[in-house]
Amino acid sequence: MTRKLLTLAFASSTLLAAPAFAQEDTTATGNSANASGNYLPTQPVGSGNWFVDANVGRTNGNSDGGFGGDASAFNFFSGHRGRRTGYGLLGGYRWKVGQDLGLGVEAGYTDLGNFRVRNVFNSDPVNQRSTTNALRGWLLGANGRINLTPQWYVGAHAGWFWANDNNDRYYDTIGQDLGFSDGDRPGRGSWYAGVGTGWDVNEHFGVGVRYDYFHANAGHYTNPDTGERITGLKRSTGIVSLVGEYRF
Repeated sequence: MTRKLLTLAFASSTLLAAPAFAQEDTTATGNSANASGNYLPTQPVGSGNWFVDANVGRTNGNSDGGFGGDASAFNFFSGHRGRRTGYGLLGGYRWKVGQDLGLGVEAGYTDLGNFRVRNVFNSDPVNQRSTTNALRGWLLGANGRINLTPQWYVGAHAGWFWANDNNDRYYDTIGQDLGFSDGDRPGRGSWYAGVGTGWDVNEHFGVGVRYDYFHANAGHYTNPDTGERITGLKRSTGIVSLVGEYRF
């Protein structure tokens, strides 16, 4: 699965480069007749934009897989059941490949709950990695966006998530309790995917809401008494967040 997603990301960057070269020819001839549609309507098909987007939201995840212990009780404003504030930053390039469609590549970083910014105003530490050990890591993927109107869009993205376990083992505590040893893997690459919708205030700036899901492989356990090996362990965290994007 992870190899397929990574291949998709790199393949997208190659395939999507073609419109950029087409745009160079269009610019050279001064032809902008194909500048229309709902996606960035003043720009011609084949043109592209660098972009940066940032998100902040509430997470819901646990240490044994799944989207929290009680997904039906999700409350954006509640911090119980392991819910925390997560942050992310992405940058990339997106091409206008159709009148209403943009496709691009992206890279960035996310932290799904290791920082508590409000502790700036008290004596508690802002960086809580040593106690929280929430998922965090680097991202590389592809993204797409369809504008249903010049302002209203829906979008999706997916790709490779290189999860960092904060120099600990995801299941270290459980492993100690059960007498198991883990797979001794300091970094676990896996995948992420998300969908969202929003509003383009203008052709440079937009705001929206997005749901992202991050899946991280967590190695395996080996029972020291029986030698039995248990594989397929994972960590996963979802986040519902507000997103702002700037295109230039």
